[in-house]
Amino acid sequence: MSLLVRATIGIGANLGEPGAQVRAAMLALDQLDVTGCAVRSSLYDSAPVDADGDHYVNAVVRIVTTLPALDLLRQCQRIENEAGRLRPYPNAPRSLDLDLLLYGDDQITHTDLIVPHPRMTQRAFVLLPLLEIDPLAQIPGAGPAQQWVAALSGQMIHKISD
Repeated sequence: MSLLVRATIGIGANLGEPGAQVRAAMLALDQLDVTGCAVRSSLYDSAPVDADGDHYVNAVVRIVTTLPALDLLRQCQRIENEAGRLRPYPNAPRSLDLDLLLYGDDQITHTDLIVPHPRMTQRAFVLLPLLEIDPLAQIPGAGPAQQWVAALSGQMIHKISD
């Protein structure tokens, strides 16, 4: 019997219909055979950070899964590709971006995956939705997520829906 793991995924889009794409990604994650969405944040509008293009629509979901981390990453990439994700250059605008932020309490360093996500403490569009669904969220190796928020006050972000 496989163990259930709580994993947290950041979702973002700024091409096409970003809000619809973020909602569709939530549904696609919920429909994976061995995964279910346990909690979903509101949608947030945020300015790009270290990237070009229009504002993003972002959200965070906490899922429960039996998939190993690398298999979950591959499923996220499949969902991105089905949404038309292209990768012409680093941080290019995107139709859909799914980032595996947390995988239980694990710290993973693999050529294809680093968990916790290495820049999550630098992104208001990750931390605010994460703290909405889990105000006591802990980032393995970095401590309470809340402690990183004040340093991000200059990043433009606001809630657009529940």
